[in-house]
Order: sequence, then structure tokens, then C-alpha cells
Amino acid sequence: MEDRVYATGTRKRSVARVWIRPGTGKVVINSQDPLNYFQREDLVKQIIRPLETVGLVGQIDIKAKVSGGGISGQAGAVVFGLARALQKLKPELKPILKSAGHLTRDPREKERMKYGLAKRRKRFQFSKR
Repeated sequence: MEDRVYATGTRKRSVARVWIRPGTGKVVINSQDPLNYFQREDLVKQIIRPLETVGLVGQIDIKAKVSGGGISGQAGAVVFGLARALQKLKPELKPILKSAGHLTRDPREKERMKYGLAKRRKRFQFSKR
């Protein structure tokens, strides 16, 4: 295995730069413990899911720099970046990660505001007179 592998993950407005290397399973997000950074146990479990899929829990160290969006989007960006990095580290893992849905970017974005409307699609009430 190589020394360090880098990949970028995106989700909504969030971008995650993820570095992985063989190690003891240490996870660092923006120089903090993941639970301290995200404040939610489910998001921390979500981040480790690609490692659970390929059976490398406790064997890979993860370091991520995340920016933009909210915590849910940032966690999704880390997952996508981690899956891409694992694919670069070991190309034979690609079918497993792809079938689990980790290598598919979620295309859902917030819709833009349109002029003349109350919200994205909501219109003002129509009055004939």
C-alpha cells in the first residue's frame, strides 16, 4: 500500500478533502474528533460506513478537511471522498463500494429562488379583482 491517498468528496454545498493511510483507525475531521465536530452519533457512524462495507475498520487512518454547507452535507461529502480514496488505494474494491452506493454522488441540490414567486415554487395567491 502507498503512504497516503487523497480524494475529494462533495455533497450539496459541502466539499471534503480526504486523506487516508494504513493505520489504527484514527479519524480526524478539521483537526477535531468526529463526534466533537459533528455532535451527532449517526453522522459519525455514516462516515465509517464505507470502511465497514469493505471490511477495513480499524486498519485505515482518515484525515478530512471539510468546508461549506451544513453538518449533514459535510458528513455525506466525507463518505463520498473516503469511498473514492479507498477505490484509489485498492482498485479491486470498486465493485463492492459501487454496489453499496458509496461511489454515487447524490445530485440533490437546493433549488434556486425565482423572481415573482414567494419561495422556490410557491406562488402568491391569485385574485381576479
